Amino acid sequence: MYVRVVRFTGVNAERLEELLARVKESGGAPEGVPTTGLRILLDEDQGTAVVEQYFETAEDMEVGGRAFSAMDSAETPGTRTSVDMCELKLEMTA
Repeated sequence: MYVRVVRFTGVNAERLEELLARVKESGGAPEGVPTTGLRILLDEDQGTAVVEQYFETAEDMEVGGRAFSAMDSAETPGTRTSVDMCELKLEMTA
């Protein structure tokens, strides 16, 4: 499994709620983006967010990365500050 991790600054809760509503309404990722999952984390006090986009293969992550990178900044929760393209090595849940 692969995870594209994107960090944002300048995020406010209202803007994030609008984005979440659009994602829920559309049923998920944009057309042609082969994600297997999505997590959005918000630190409201700092105005930051971390978005984790999950993919089955590295190739899928590249395809998704190109699509997400091309998005208009109005469709993001804030200012993108970094993007990490990672292979998931361990996941533990209680």
